[in-house]
Amino acid sequence: MNNALAIRKYVIAGIFAVACFTFVFRLFYMQVIDDQFKLDASNETYRHMTQYPPRGCVKDRNGKLLVTNEAAYDLMVVPGQVKDFDTNSFCSDLGITKADFISGIKKAIILNTASHASVFMKEVTPEIYAAFEEKMYKYHGFYSEVRTVRKYPLNIAPHILGYLGEVSKELCKNNPKYREGDYVGMSGIEESYESDLAGKKGVRITVVDASNKEVGDYKNGKYDTMPEPGSNLTCTLDANLQAYGEKLMHNKAGSIVAIDPSSGEVLALVSCPEYDPNLLVGSIRARNYSSLVLDTLDIPLFNRALMAQYPPGSTFKPIEALIGQQEGVLNEHTVYYCAGSYPGGKPKCDAHHGSLDLEPAIAKSCNTYFSYVFMSIMGNRKYPTMEEALDSWRKYVNSFGLGTRLDIDLPSALRGNVPTVEHYNRVFGKGHWRPFTIISLGIGQGEMEVTPLQLANEASIIANRGYYFMPHVIKSIGDKNEIQKKYTTKHYTLVDPKYFDVVVQGMSDVVSDGTAAASKIPGVTMCGKTGTAQNPNGRDNSLFIAFAPMDHPKIALCVVIERGGWGAEWAAPIASLMIEKYLNDTIKRKDIETRMLDGNTLHYLEEEKLHPSHTSSVKHPAQKPKKQTVTAMKQ
Repeated sequence: MNNALAIRKYVIAGIFAVACFTFVFRLFYMQVIDDQFKLDASNETYRHMTQYPPRGCVKDRNGKLLVTNEAAYDLMVVPGQVKDFDTNSFCSDLGITKADFISGIKKAIILNTASHASVFMKEVTPEIYAAFEEKMYKYHGFYSEVRTVRKYPLNIAPHILGYLGEVSKELCKNNPKYREGDYVGMSGIEESYESDLAGKKGVRITVVDASNKEVGDYKNGKYDTMPEPGSNLTCTLDANLQAYGEKLMHNKAGSIVAIDPSSGEVLALVSCPEYDPNLLVGSIRARNYSSLVLDTLDIPLFNRALMAQYPPGSTFKPIEALIGQQEGVLNEHTVYYCAGSYPGGKPKCDAHHGSLDLEPAIAKSCNTYFSYVFMSIMGNRKYPTMEEALDSWRKYVNSFGLGTRLDIDLPSALRGNVPTVEHYNRVFGKGHWRPFTIISLGIGQGEMEVTPLQLANEASIIANRGYYFMPHVIKSIGDKNEIQKKYTTKHYTLVDPKYFDVVVQGMSDVVSDGTAAASKIPGVTMCGKTGTAQNPNGRDNSLFIAFAPMDHPKIALCVVIERGGWGAEWAAPIASLMIEKYLNDTIKRKDIETRMLDGNTLHYLEEEKLHPSHTSSVKHPAQKPKKQTVTAMKQ
């Protein structure tokens, strides 16, 4: 018994001795051998400086730089290390007020306590920093971290390129890659390709003497980590075409979207009114952003090309012609008589066209003809009910990319609206509506809403005779000439390619001797379709879709001019100039160019502003579609 107690006593003593030895050895290792623990415990002697990587640059399809970087400096502060100094001199050196100084110190303490570093002043310009750096030794507790800010050499395409903003607290909590004060892509390419552009931060550890001066790298940089630059992107944009489109859209509200139909690459994407992308860079960002957000008249931050929703008007008629043929209720020889309106008086037509078959009906944009086509689709005997006919019609329309979100590699693209049977049952009551109730759909009016991107994609589909590649704005990432498979996959409509020829010929006639004859391009066979869509708040919207050349097309596009009136008045000439610029690189029709460059349609917006009942002609995402009415429409 006594032996057992003695053995137990020695075992317990041995365990205690081992534990003490381990504890003492660990303390010795942490304090003497391993420098890393020393670094973690010290904020007085060593300075951990974040090394921000340069974000990836962006260039256009021809190698022109669209986005690059320039140096800026974040002034950091450790409040607990700040000693008495001349605050007036400090504020004067940085160009700030004493109130700014006090606010910065308080914010630093609240965010990270007095013993940790925080950003005191963001993105000090190289000019101010150069003068301040010589005097920084006088201001204990302050030091600088170098970062880069975006620079836009060509000052174009703000809605595509996007801008940066401060990370949210939620993102910092959910993603350890970011900390408060970091910047992240907030829109455009900057947002969509954030993971590629951002790169990876590094850390530099320096030794600081009692005078607040750096005396060198700790352990010759043994524990430093180098930043990894972000990947460069090659954009699909043609910078020259984009810049020209922005000039043409000066003093106008609306958008231009141009696509290479053979690949789905976006050649130009213009949204106006726009803004200078350099306004959202550096220390002036916050002030300028607030100003842009508060501009509720021009809405410059609103990407009309992807988010504005309009009735397509007569630009929808080519799709209607294709559906009618596929359904077997229409062919190129089908004749309808136009007496100035559909029987019953609505929808009205702009002329008494008389007897027309399909091709001239497209060229002259006859409302009466396409109202007959729509009614024949709704009355097709192969469908037991009208509801089934509308469901089938809607599937055809969806296959052209309308009423669905096109998966472009930019954020915020909207789906538009192609109304459903359920919608009409809610509005009118089940069994209380007929094809004539919704006849305006046949001419692209009523509840139907599309985005300019969708209309440009429609033009691409017709140019390709029945298929499209998903629109995208990036050709390659880094040194890899590869893009996601979804951007190289063909998407086919539900219409047989054999039905496209008569529609293409009709769209050629639109330009040769139809509603857009004034916009023909010498030596180029352009196919197009005008649209004049009703705006219940003011002057009608001017629309035009087109592609060229007629055979082997190289460009397809859509132009929307809000309050522009007839499609042939503003949208068609601008589209033809864009095509001429892209195909020929020069403009020979100087009279049309001058008229478009000097034109101003924004005064119609001012007129709407003067009338309380009038609002913007743009349908914003928050707006709800209106109840269907039988409408008239110009061509």
